[in-house]
Amino acid sequence: MAARIRKGDTVVVISGVNKGRRGEVLRMMPKAERAVVQGVAMATRHVKPRGMQEPGGIREQEGAVHISNLMLIDPRSERPTKVGFRVLDDGRKVRVAKVTGEVIEN
Repeated sequence: MAARIRKGDTVVVISGVNKGRRGEVLRMMPKAERAVVQGVAMATRHVKPRGMQEPGGIREQEGAVHISNLMLIDPRSERPTKVGFRVLDDGRKVRVAKVTGEVIEN
């Protein structure tokens, strides 16, 4: 199965508490069908100190969002878009933005 959303993509949350927020995908979890997006689904985490160089305390950390609640931002038009696939003449399978028809490089 080809991934419609990948690490490094800019996405917008389309439903839930964080609706409307944009961010970059930091990590993908394909088996759980979830993604960690920068600045979205923030949660507080209590961390123990790990030696002298890493102090403990309360930290804000991104949580995972289900990929069905995310929509890719078209790099050309800066609008949310669905993602399709196309096979190029040289045999590569690439992602295509449905809004503009442009190939999404990543």
